[in-house]
Amino acid sequence: EANLDKKLVAILDTIYVDDQKYRNDQYIQRSKDIAKEYGWESKELKDYLKIIKDQDSINLIKIEKILDEHGWLGADLVGNQGNTTIFLVIQHSDLKTQENYLPMMHEAVQNGNAKAQDLAFLEDRVALRKGERQIYGSQIGPDPETGEWTVAPLIDPDNVDKRRAEVGLGTLQDYISDYGMTWNVEEYKKKLPELEMRRKNLLEKKQKNK
Repeated sequence: EANLDKKLVAILDTIYVDDQKYRNDQYIQRSKDIAKEYGWESKELKDYLKIIKDQDSINLIKIEKILDEHGWLGADLVGNQGNTTIFLVIQHSDLKTQENYLPMMHEAVQNGNAKAQDLAFLEDRVALRKGERQIYGSQIGPDPETGEWTVAPLIDPDNVDKRRAEVGLGTLQDYISDYGMTWNVEEYKKKLPELEMRRKNLLEKKQKNK
């Protein structure tokens, strides 16, 4: 603790609070309620989520300044929460920003300044945003058509737990059970082609509307 940069710890603590205040159970439930009433792609939900987007943009400016000046700071300098905050803000940023900082995070993991588990979450999110399949099954959400919560398209579902173990993540079943979901690999493989097609259609639609 003697080596912590107290000034940076204080800045990151504030950013952490700002990042998480719109991601508590109350806000998540409200998002689900709006989606249920108006749909996941509705203007109503987009307007509601804009509050979060605006806050994320403010947080990103601060984090980019830290990253550009100091690089990816490890827990030894900014504490565990400070280190997690850097990851969270990049995880909640746009694809271009995520791709920009992915190599830096890779290096940080190798140097012990970032967690392999956090990198797995970022790699999954980047892959899906590019229209590819995720690796570790960290990204779950509503099926674009049915609204049913599911694991977003995943490469080689049979070996997902092996890949998760390699980066220090628990089993996929343990992870998704927190969301009231059950993992059935055979069932998932049957649904995967359709799920992937629906997500690709949604991605194309979003790109057209930009």
